[in-house]
Amino acid sequence: MSWVDDWGLSLATFLPALGVVILMFLPNRESLVKITGTAFAGLALIAGILCAVRFDYSRGDQIQLEVDSTWIETIGARYHVGADGMSLPLLLLSVLVCFLCMVYMWWHIPEPGKPKAFFALVLLLETGMNGTFVALDLILFFIFFELVLVPMYFMIGIWGGPDRDYASVKFFLYTLFGSIFMLLGFLALWIHSGAETFDIIALRESTAGASELFQNLVFLGLFLGFAIKVPMWPFHTWLPDAHTEAPTVGSVLLAAVLLKMGTYGFIRIALPILPDAAVTFAPVIGILAVIGIIWGSLCCFAQTDLKRLIAFSSVGHMGFVMLGIATLTDTGINGAIFGMVAHGLITGMLFFLAGSIHERYHTREIAALGGVLKQIPRFGSVFSFAAIASLGLPGLAGFWGEMLALLGAYQPAPGLNVELFRVLMVIGGIGTVLTAGYLLWTVQRVNLGTVPDKFASGKGIFDVERLEWTAWVPLLLLIVVAGFYPALLTNVTADAVGGLAGIFGA
Repeated sequence: MSWVDDWGLSLATFLPALGVVILMFLPNRESLVKITGTAFAGLALIAGILCAVRFDYSRGDQIQLEVDSTWIETIGARYHVGADGMSLPLLLLSVLVCFLCMVYMWWHIPEPGKPKAFFALVLLLETGMNGTFVALDLILFFIFFELVLVPMYFMIGIWGGPDRDYASVKFFLYTLFGSIFMLLGFLALWIHSGAETFDIIALRESTAGASELFQNLVFLGLFLGFAIKVPMWPFHTWLPDAHTEAPTVGSVLLAAVLLKMGTYGFIRIALPILPDAAVTFAPVIGILAVIGIIWGSLCCFAQTDLKRLIAFSSVGHMGFVMLGIATLTDTGINGAIFGMVAHGLITGMLFFLAGSIHERYHTREIAALGGVLKQIPRFGSVFSFAAIASLGLPGLAGFWGEMLALLGAYQPAPGLNVELFRVLMVIGGIGTVLTAGYLLWTVQRVNLGTVPDKFASGKGIFDVERLEWTAWVPLLLLIVVAGFYPALLTNVTADAVGGLAGIFGA
C-alpha cells in the first residue's frame, strides 16, 4: 500500500470534489444522488483510514504521507500536503463526520427538496475542511480555508430557517473580513522570506530573525482570521445565528469540523512561525478565552431555542480549546486538540439530536417540550448521554480537553505570567460549573416532567430509527472510548505537540 503514502491525503481531500463533478451530470433522482454522495464520502473515509494505518506513530512529530511538488512556480507556491500527529486526528474527524452526515441524509433531506444540490454542497464543504488539515503551503491552506464559505453560505441561505438570509450573509461577511487580514499576514511572511516561499515548514526558519514589530503585526492579522473562524469572544456573534438557521447537517458540520479550522490555524501556522509574538499575545488570547467560557455559559441560561443554546455552548467549549493553546505548553495544547475532537463528536451529536427533535415535535422551543424521555425513551436517553458528555463528566470525552487545558494554565510556558494564568484557570473552573448547570437544566426541561397536551397523542412522534442509529452510534462509541482511554488520542498528538511546545521552552 505504498501508494497511500503518495496519494492517500490527496484522495481523502479530492474524492469528495470528484463526487461533486459526477453529481452535476446525474439526473436529480433522490436514490441515485444518495448512493453517489454517500459513496464518495465513504471513499474519502476509507482513504483517511488507510492514511491512519500507514502513519508511523513513533514519528508523530514528523510530517508523513507527504507530497511536495511544483504548483505556481512564479510566486513559489507549491502543492505541499502532509500530516503529523496534530493534523491526522482532525482529518479523521472530518471524514468520519461527513460520512455520517451522508448516512443521516438518507432519511433527513431538508426542504426544499433539492437533494443533488445539497449533497454536492456537503461534498464540496468536505474538500475544503479536509484540505485545510493537510495543507502545508499558505496559499493552498488559504484556498481550502476559504472554500468552505461558499457551500456553507448556500446551505444556510437556501435550506435555512426563517432568518436564513441574514444569518448566511452575516456568516459570509464576518469570516471574509477576518480572512482579508489573514491573507495580508500570509503575504507579509512571503515578502519577508525574500519572495521565495509560502511553505509553512520553511517559513519557521525564515522568521527566526524577524523584528518584534513585524512578528506582532503579522500575528495580529493571523489572529483576526483564525479567531473569527473559531469563533472567540467577541468575534462570536455570527455563530448562534448561523447555527440556529442552518439545516441540521449544516449545523453538525459547522460545529463538529469547521470551527476547528480556526484553532488548527493557530497551532499549525501562527504559533510555530511567529513564536515571539505568540508569547506576547498569549495572555490576551487566554483572557478572551475565559471571557468566552463565562459569556457563552451565561448566554446559554438565557436561551429558549435548543439549537441556539447548543450554539452558545460551543463558544464556551472553544474557549477551553483556546485557553489550552494560550498556555503554550504540551499539556495545554494536547488538551486543546483533545477538546477539538471531543467537541466535534459531542456537539455534532447534540445538533443531530436538536434537528431530530424539531422533525418530531416541529419546535425547538425548550419551554414547549417536556417528557421526551417518557414518550420516546431511547431518544431521550441518547439526548441525556450527549448532554452529560458535553458538561465534561469524567469517563466521557468532554472531560479530558477541559481538564488538560486547565492543568496547562496552572503552569504555563516560561515567559508567561504564572499568576495571571492561574487566575484564568480558576475562572475556567467556574465555567465548568456553569456548563454543568445549564446542560442539566436543559435536560430537566426537555426530558423530564410530563408530556405537553399537544404532544400527548404521540402522532408523528417516534423513537430512534435504524438509519439514525447508523449515523449516531459511531459518535456515541467514540465519546465513550475517548473518555475511558484518552491515550488513544494523546499518544498520537504527544510528539508533535511536544515539538511545538519545545519552541517555547515548555
